[in-house]
Amino acid sequence: MSNDPLLQPYQLKHLTLRNRIVVTSHEPAYPEDGMPKERYRAYHVERARGGVALTMTAGSAAVSLDSPPVFNNILAYKDEVVPWLRDLVDSCHEHGAAVMIQLTHLGRRTRWDKGDWLPVVSPSHEREAAHRAFPKKMEDWDISRVIKDFADAAERMKAAGMDGIELEAYGHLLDQFNSPLTNILEEPYGGALENRTRFMFDVLGAIRERVGRDFIVGVRYSADEVLAGGNSKGDGLEISKRLKDSGLVDFLNVIRGHIDTDAGLTDVIPIQGMASAPHLDFAGEIRAATGFPTFHAAKIADVATARHAIATGKVDMVGMTRAHMTDPHIVRKIMEKREDEIRPCVGANYCLDRIYQGGAAYCIHNAATGREMTMPHDIARAETKRKIVIVGAGPAGLEAARVAGERGHEVVVFEAAGSAGGQVRLTAQSPRRHEMIGIIDWRLAQCEKLGVDIRYNSWAESDAVLAEEPDVVIVASGGLPHTEVLTAGNELVLSSWDIIAGDLKPGSDVLVYDDAGDHAGLQAAEIIAGSGARVEIMTPDRSFAPEVMAMNLVPYMRSLQKLDAIFTVTFRLQEVRKDGNQLLAVIGSDYGGVRKERRYDQIVVNHGTIPLDELYFELKPMSRNLGAVSHEELVAGRPQSRADNPEGSFQLFRIGDAVAARNTHAAIYDGLRLAKDL
Repeated sequence: MSNDPLLQPYQLKHLTLRNRIVVTSHEPAYPEDGMPKERYRAYHVERARGGVALTMTAGSAAVSLDSPPVFNNILAYKDEVVPWLRDLVDSCHEHGAAVMIQLTHLGRRTRWDKGDWLPVVSPSHEREAAHRAFPKKMEDWDISRVIKDFADAAERMKAAGMDGIELEAYGHLLDQFNSPLTNILEEPYGGALENRTRFMFDVLGAIRERVGRDFIVGVRYSADEVLAGGNSKGDGLEISKRLKDSGLVDFLNVIRGHIDTDAGLTDVIPIQGMASAPHLDFAGEIRAATGFPTFHAAKIADVATARHAIATGKVDMVGMTRAHMTDPHIVRKIMEKREDEIRPCVGANYCLDRIYQGGAAYCIHNAATGREMTMPHDIARAETKRKIVIVGAGPAGLEAARVAGERGHEVVVFEAAGSAGGQVRLTAQSPRRHEMIGIIDWRLAQCEKLGVDIRYNSWAESDAVLAEEPDVVIVASGGLPHTEVLTAGNELVLSSWDIIAGDLKPGSDVLVYDDAGDHAGLQAAEIIAGSGARVEIMTPDRSFAPEVMAMNLVPYMRSLQKLDAIFTVTFRLQEVRKDGNQLLAVIGSDYGGVRKERRYDQIVVNHGTIPLDELYFELKPMSRNLGAVSHEELVAGRPQSRADNPEGSFQLFRIGDAVAARNTHAAIYDGLRLAKDL
């Protein structure tokens, strides 16, 4: 048996967990009609197959009609959920993983115009900033029916064969009762801490009456709201001891902070550039004080940190949830002494930010996550070896090279620069985004292992490509900044890349005109503001940086607000003219009737990229498919078979920003989806 702390079994009541790694409850927004159907099941089964001890579903499953999901969650108040969950549980059990589910009532953390348009409820009328609904203050009959709803849902979960359940408290209804900031009820459910926690214990008591003493029940809760007037660390410790002493729960899942704002949520679930495992020591304090089984997860993205958490006794089970979205086979690779092959979570938080905007969770650099039914995590070898030439070693090109190498093909990559990475290497120059380079470094290591031939400082001309006698050519040359968006004065502006790369120094009074809304605009603004310059960020949109999304926006806002950046929305830069040693910006609005003039000494434009596609169009007439892609075959996962030009000796494709400006995930998905069938 291994002496690795992470690989030691853990006994939780009657349940033996095969190791110390858990995928904590989270909602990737894959349910269909509120049910965890085939796609949802395939996602969790892949993590079970990868060796995780416990996979926890649903973050969180709704127990009541007046707790409508704000994004796509499991509906635990419906009886029809039972057979779907039973299929999921049975499939995960076949691979040796235990399965639990998280239950909740959202309270005020939802909206009245979702689901059945029922009033949002909470123990006060205080609105949550994140979801903006003013709740109804709960009455006695609301309290009794929600307690019953929790018990009903728990009974359903036991019927589905779950190994246990976890109640989601933090930010949701249970903690809205626990916190003095959100509970203004009178006794018996309001006032002193004992009364405020009464609702939680009444829920737990009702659940125990339904599921019995043997069924495993835990609570995920905030043991310190880190909020003026909220529950303090001392209050949290008292709640923790009461949970232990109640005899109603079997484990504690500890978090620290509050989630009622984007900033609070991001501190609870940190993203790239923020401290690793910032709440681990705090969770360790709770475990030390209670001596009770303790789970914890919060940016524990690497094996070394997880191993430390277990070896030092800070927690009993360590959550590596986003890490398992990036690589579902972490445990298997630890067991096989292949830790260096684990695909790293870079903290980009593309997964969570997407679900909070109403989309499904996808990993920024594992395009198979959430697509387990159509995209492979393990690449099968091809029956016939082919010669694949790829132009460009950015994320799209490197992913295509990696996958083609896994297929057993001979792969040559031409890269014009002296190093790989493309726009990812550029964005990683900002210290807070430095973790992004892990996307490139991991692929380079895989390509080296697979014998991929990467030729740096090699500008690929058509003759050089043809000299390789390729069977397939993939153009992944990316794009260049597109700044020609004005009616006049395009030659007077800089690109965001000029600033990020350090090719040009910031001015002293700078306009960043950003209508792409991605990271590059805010990165450039942050660099400019950090130099001591005055910076204004202008966008024609109703809000700025929509592609950056909520949690990723938090560190930018903290930095830019401290540096007195100015944010201007709904105005469009139309033209720029030279005016002595200054630039005169002519500004209008899509709403009409506005024309303003402002003076700056530097104007930076962020407007995406234009494809570098000259080579593609040179090669197109010589290719067998004339560059055409069968979308039907691509989506169905079949090899490309178009042969529009029988005289052509090779297939030609382009991927990533060589097609159109998109994002890193799209580029990597392009590479995987195409190359897996070559």
